[in-house]
Amino acid sequence: MKKLKQSKESLNCKELSYSEYRCDKCRDLTFIIDDGVAFPCECRAVREADDILKKSGVSFEFRKKRFDNFNYDYDVQTVSAYGKAINYVKDFKSIEGSCNNSIIFMGQVGSGKTHLSLAIANELMDDGVGVLYMSYRDVITRVKQNIMDEVYYHRVMNRYKNARVLLIDDLFKGKLSSSDINIMFEIVNYRYFNNLPVVVSTEKGFEELIDIDEAVGSRLVEMCSGRLVEIKGKRLNYRIYG
Repeated sequence: MKKLKQSKESLNCKELSYSEYRCDKCRDLTFIIDDGVAFPCECRAVREADDILKKSGVSFEFRKKRFDNFNYDYDVQTVSAYGKAINYVKDFKSIEGSCNNSIIFMGQVGSGKTHLSLAIANELMDDGVGVLYMSYRDVITRVKQNIMDEVYYHRVMNRYKNARVLLIDDLFKGKLSSSDINIMFEIVNYRYFNNLPVVVSTEKGFEELIDIDEAVGSRLVEMCSGRLVEIKGKRLNYRIYG
């Protein structure tokens, strides 16, 4: 009997110390009712930030890409690209709904364009803005492999079309087919006409983007006017258009 009594007491202690809720204050409702009035619980912002990160597709490693650990010492003109990225984040809320609400980093491997793109994404997500990461080559390959599955195709495409902010990493990397271009046109065209921002990194230059597909290239140019940063040559020379 004594052992049984101890077991019950031990079980009761465990039940009292264990909470099935992530937030005991609101019991996971994300709001608290006080005298008939509902107020947002302090856990709501944390939950929203967690949801944004989970849906972003940004890996833990990419979350480390920040403005404060970006190396702009290897070329004096890197400061221009860094400044453009910083200003984009500062201006984002005021330009988000306009047709000129995007930014693109163009140029060679190792120039820091992906780092700056991810730094922008991380800052926006920290501020509660949903950003969806799209690894161009991986996504295009998967979409083409499942292009006959209409349910899959529309579900995936709608995700990239409708994200609040879409980060396209390494746009048009590798050998291109007409299918690649058509898929990207569908995404970019939708976002262009609905004033949905894109943050783009690509090894292609300004003229190359237009040559690959004028419709895609011209829309990106208009969306990113004043924030087209092209990195060229061994000295990593930057040309800022607009």
